[in-house]
Amino acid sequence: MSQVSFDEPSRTFLLTTPASSYALRIGADDSPRHVHWGAPLTLGQAAALPTHDGVTSSFASTGGEELAVEGGARFGVPSLLVRYADGSRGIEWVHEAHEIDGGRLDLMLRDRHYPLGCTLHYAVHPDSDVVERSLTLHHLGTDDEGDEPVEILRCDAASWSVPAASGVRLSHTVGEWSGETKLRRTEAPCAETVFTSRRGVSGHFGNPWVMVDAGDADEGHGEVWSMVLAWSGSWRITAQRDHTGGPFTVTGGAGHDGLAWRLQPGEIHRTPVFAGQFSRDGFGAASRGWHRYVAGHVLALPDEPRPVVYNSWEATGWDVTPQGQRALAQRAAELGVELFVVDDGWFGQRTSDRAGLGDWHPNPERFPHGLGPLVEEVRGLGMRFGLWVEPEMTNPDSDLYREHPDWVLHMPHRRRTELRNQLVLNFARPEVTEWAFTWLDRLVSEHAIDFLKWDMNRALTEAGWPGHPDGERLWTDHTRGVYGVLDRLRRAHPGLRIEGCAGGGGRADLGMLARTDQIWISDNTDADDRIAIQHGYSQVYPARTMSAWATDSPNPHTRRSTPLRYRFHVAMAGALGIGGDLSRWTAPELAEARELVALYKEIRPVVQFGEQYRLDDAVQYRAGEKVVVIAWGRDRALRLADLHGVYVDDGTGEEHYAATLLTHGLPLRLPAGDRPSTVVRLTRR
Repeated sequence: MSQVSFDEPSRTFLLTTPASSYALRIGADDSPRHVHWGAPLTLGQAAALPTHDGVTSSFASTGGEELAVEGGARFGVPSLLVRYADGSRGIEWVHEAHEIDGGRLDLMLRDRHYPLGCTLHYAVHPDSDVVERSLTLHHLGTDDEGDEPVEILRCDAASWSVPAASGVRLSHTVGEWSGETKLRRTEAPCAETVFTSRRGVSGHFGNPWVMVDAGDADEGHGEVWSMVLAWSGSWRITAQRDHTGGPFTVTGGAGHDGLAWRLQPGEIHRTPVFAGQFSRDGFGAASRGWHRYVAGHVLALPDEPRPVVYNSWEATGWDVTPQGQRALAQRAAELGVELFVVDDGWFGQRTSDRAGLGDWHPNPERFPHGLGPLVEEVRGLGMRFGLWVEPEMTNPDSDLYREHPDWVLHMPHRRRTELRNQLVLNFARPEVTEWAFTWLDRLVSEHAIDFLKWDMNRALTEAGWPGHPDGERLWTDHTRGVYGVLDRLRRAHPGLRIEGCAGGGGRADLGMLARTDQIWISDNTDADDRIAIQHGYSQVYPARTMSAWATDSPNPHTRRSTPLRYRFHVAMAGALGIGGDLSRWTAPELAEARELVALYKEIRPVVQFGEQYRLDDAVQYRAGEKVVVIAWGRDRALRLADLHGVYVDDGTGEEHYAATLLTHGLPLRLPAGDRPSTVVRLTRR
């Protein structure tokens, strides 16, 4: 059966996924109207459902549109907001056509009077319950005919509707630098709730997704509607709970309040994807659905194991020397590390954060013979080699800035705000992205660099482009410029792997994951804090994309002391890395770390590629016949999830019936002492 079907008499479209249905209809006024999003329906059942075909009172609910606009008796949040040259606002749609191609649906609309076309894009996949949505705007006029630009005040990717009775609670994340992705679940007010980033990146303070439920869902039960935006710049998601009983709506897309730009005659604009998923089995099932979607339809290399990384930053800071890096590399190799990454401080006059950004050549005093000898030595130890870069930034004290001061974001008659002693390069400018690609391509080519940690350490300020006739476009075009450089770099170097970073987790989103292999989710490596950070990250993003390090004790951020085994166990819940100063680790610590790295390599296929279940002070992963449980906290019996048959403990040989593991739990027998933790491996017999 086709994944998209159409009932012509009612003008109803049905999108079918493995466990859900999504239906919409062309209404009497030619605007696309929402019909259903939830449990599976047949096309006939969907066609028989009523729709909300407009209002006749200024006091009635105004929700239920697939793309909310201004015009008529509409008083909700518009997804698309435009102003024409004659001052007219609002849109009256004419439905022109539609196209169905397997799991894809395109609805072509145009304004009844003005030269504006809009195509709503829908896509579903046979292996996922995620519905992908986006839109394309097309100025249908031409310069030759004297048509004026259309001012775009807001252009979201999609508007989603949830049954009113179910739109009671919102789940989302809050955070800060070193405290990202803290999960919050709160009652949705009868009002508009806006989640946003105005910083030019998706941000530490929130992540571009929301989940909606009736207030009764938990990890294993309840209906959950979730929406995730695939965008790495400023964004906005607005949820509206209508007190009159209309549907709960969520509209979202790129940009933030106050921005406006002009669509020129003949120009086409495509939004990012704002995807949605319905789950009937709680937040855990919703997360696993997103994890499968990211693996199947976002990541370029989902099935490639992420390596055990050593990163030198916390050991050396900016004091990067060949001798120091060699010593660290020797110890890292002895621990079983697979990828050695030299962090900030290897280039230009980079001896602090005050100089050198933009001068991407090895520091001549520290590396008089270039990087070649160090790269060869690291590879001789059996490890791959990686580097930290921050291509979007420059220091005022750099050769690049002295040569091209106009390349940074700036406004006339305004000071250039320095954050972390640096300024943001305007990646909306083609000459800037060409420069960035050229030096990155050369750097990777010269030494066949295996891995780049792409960082971005500050928000956009004075985001202007003097001389450009439509300067506010840069808020979108900067992000597109970053995407373009990453895409070109991956095409030119198929063996290159990239980690996305923005002062930690400031740009952890589906847009970056489509172009990187993993995300550095926080600069905070404290194991206690990481549990909450990783819990929030896992709501949408899979473990294989989550870089997590075991570092020193006391922790350099929190000064908290924790056992080495506990630090490793928490980091082993994702893509394991090590970031401590190995030159200070004792012989017993190094021996224990070597054993823990070996253990991680054994469980890595299950952790990185298995299905994840969030338990009480524990995480369970299941892949085929294998189960891994990482637990911490207190000694107790831990109830596991979604198991069948009989399981053998790989460490003790004990047998456990799935029925008892699900009801009475797995005896953990945590070791005595501060912050006890354990890893349990089970195999189905």
